[in-house]
Amino acid sequence: MASITRRQFLGVTGAALAASAAPTRVARAQDAVKIGTAVLGDYAMIGPVVVAAERGLFKAEGLAAEFIPFRGGPDLLKAVIAGDVLIGITGSTDILVFREAGSPIRMLATHTEGNHFTLNVAQDVGKVADLKGKAIGVTRAGATTWVFARMLAKKEGWDADRDVKIVALGGLDAQLAALARKEIAAYVWGDGGAVTELQGRSRVLLRLDAVTPRWISQIQYASEDGIKRSADAIRRAQRAMFRALALMRDQPKAAAELVSKTIGWTPDAVLKAHGVSGSLLPVDGRINMEALAAMQDTLLEYGLIKKRLPLAEHVAPEFAPVRL
Repeated sequence: MASITRRQFLGVTGAALAASAAPTRVARAQDAVKIGTAVLGDYAMIGPVVVAAERGLFKAEGLAAEFIPFRGGPDLLKAVIAGDVLIGITGSTDILVFREAGSPIRMLATHTEGNHFTLNVAQDVGKVADLKGKAIGVTRAGATTWVFARMLAKKEGWDADRDVKIVALGGLDAQLAALARKEIAAYVWGDGGAVTELQGRSRVLLRLDAVTPRWISQIQYASEDGIKRSADAIRRAQRAMFRALALMRDQPKAAAELVSKTIGWTPDAVLKAHGVSGSLLPVDGRINMEALAAMQDTLLEYGLIKKRLPLAEHVAPEFAPVRL
């Protein structure tokens, strides 16, 4: 897959945007904002930022937006806290883990509903039961992928330490290499699992909302200081991204063409990822507090957080639902 550096993708620049669809709002003086994502290789995560930039939706809100993909949630968090990034988009468990650690951040809106993570298996695995006694790859011990693997074992009635082997391997390349060597029979990943299925390297067996009935996959967040200083810019950026989300739902082929340029996947691969997470793209970003509570319970159960903080303290309620 192709990669992108922080400097290579400016969200709202160049003649391509000048030729894009007419904006629905009167443009104002351009305010610079930086929007970061925890990773690049996730369609649901980066799609709304890319589509909003390519279609001139940030520009229509008076914003000069720069998109900065990071190598993980912790790196993104540092940039948000430092004020280098205004809006961070990440896996939703980060809000619970990072706030317990004392980070002054607040959830702005839901970015991907439900659970868009996938269980990806070797071609000879026909059903979940076939994984008993075998190894499942995850990114690292304690990561969301690790939690989901243990939840899957629990749902099947297995002992997660005896009936399966959960192996921390790191990134996608390491997962696929281990799968090819038959060291693992499955791995947990996001909607990018659809891409490796298209390549014939693995197969999506199921989406993991099968084991997490109440969940929020991805969120938008900001630092408390950023919210105080730039609330209006946050709202304008959200409007642009949620208009992009509407386009992704209504015109997935057109959106796939735009996203493929940045994510390094073919348009067909992006459409395969849309098949996984497209139904989970939010309409207005409103936050399901029952799902957030279920996530907190899960993280407590698996020891990833140690105390139950009031959920209201995790959310900046003035930003969702997003008003278009």
